[in-house]
Amino acid sequence: MRLTSAGAARTVTGSCHLLEAAGQRLLVDCGLFQGPRELEALNREPFPFDARELDAVLVTHGHLDHVGRLPLLVERGYAGPFLATASTREIAAVILRDAASLQAEDHARDLRKAARAGRAHTVPGPLFTAADAEEAIARFRPVAFGTPFEAAPGVRVAYRQAGHILGSAYLEVEAEGRKVVFSGDLGNRQNALHPTAEPPQGADAVVVETTYADRTHRSLEATRQEFEEVLMRAVQAGGNVIIPTFAVERAQQVLYELYRLKAAGRIPDLPVYLDSPMATKVTHLYRHGNSELEPEVKAVFARGEDPFDPPSLTFTVTTEESMRINDVHAGAVIIAGSGMMTGGRVLHHLKHNLWREAASVVVVGYQARGTLGRALVDGAKMVKIFGEDIAVKASIHTIGGFSAHADRDDLLAFLSRSPDAELLLVHGEPDVMDAFAADRRAAGRRVRCPELGAPLEL
Repeated sequence: MRLTSAGAARTVTGSCHLLEAAGQRLLVDCGLFQGPRELEALNREPFPFDARELDAVLVTHGHLDHVGRLPLLVERGYAGPFLATASTREIAAVILRDAASLQAEDHARDLRKAARAGRAHTVPGPLFTAADAEEAIARFRPVAFGTPFEAAPGVRVAYRQAGHILGSAYLEVEAEGRKVVFSGDLGNRQNALHPTAEPPQGADAVVVETTYADRTHRSLEATRQEFEEVLMRAVQAGGNVIIPTFAVERAQQVLYELYRLKAAGRIPDLPVYLDSPMATKVTHLYRHGNSELEPEVKAVFARGEDPFDPPSLTFTVTTEESMRINDVHAGAVIIAGSGMMTGGRVLHHLKHNLWREAASVVVVGYQARGTLGRALVDGAKMVKIFGEDIAVKASIHTIGGFSAHADRDDLLAFLSRSPDAELLLVHGEPDVMDAFAADRRAAGRRVRCPELGAPLEL
């Protein structure tokens, strides 16, 4: 068996791993690199494999950093299907359509700027178009949780619930009498929406994410208490509460926590705005796919209530509806994307609120280095939004316990039933990955950290 990582090697995004086994070539995920310009430039680089020679493409879940380069596989000659759970297909469709739309907008803007400078010919086209996205979406084929199947001759695969987002799976791949596990992204055992992943048994190798391998999240109870306290302080301050969120899972979790707090009378009935067309679509998918969720959440649906519809919630879909929120100067909870504050409608709300001392920003997701979100978390006193310097006078609160990613204890639990497996660490910052690797080697594990495009014999 041979593994070649074409993404998420020594970095967090761009998950893409080629497994060669039993004479077959299987690709696990094909995601977009996200973050600083030099990292995003990798999206246009050739794959370290020939897409025409792939025998199967397996998709763990629908996040952009796991599906964002699927249209490029089709463009470069892959003729087969993308195998994923039904919910992953639905989420990936929303994600890919949105990505194509954003790329078209970015390209048009860059082209206008370049034309004014007389260098329009230097601007590359979008990474993929809306038509490319639709072609990729049409290639998805549903796979059931827990039912092993032959993905290619001599290679059997089983999808197991990963507890990360709706439809997310880790993969057990068996060939030549050996088992390799691909974790995809694993969920936080304290997650209120998704059940915890059952650890795989008897694996010979585990390709495992390390996003939060250097820390332990706060308990769900403590996180909920912290969220309530932050909201109440914000109410007392009199300003708006801005919650930048990822459209998938995080927005739904925030809505559910607001539903619980309001139902229990723990916070006032503040107006809540979900200002994200994509999050609105994904919330509908979560309602439809609620059979995958935690029993507590399913019980709310069984009572005829909607856990993602707290009182006084307004879905703002159009640009005009979003702009009207800027007239609200106090007393509102505004949930908007993007989660790392690198674009999207949240930038407009930050521009109108960051300089107000009464305002609050509640950070509930991972903030990559080089992003506006990371700058705020690190204590920046001045930031630039849409070319304008904005003073940071609002209160900045970080609540890490809402993370949808496994922490160190979750990862150790996931690996506990395969004590002899070699660990291949991916999807993490290099310092975090190296610390976890050293820790596991000290515990007697064999550990390697794949380099981008460099084959490893398993």
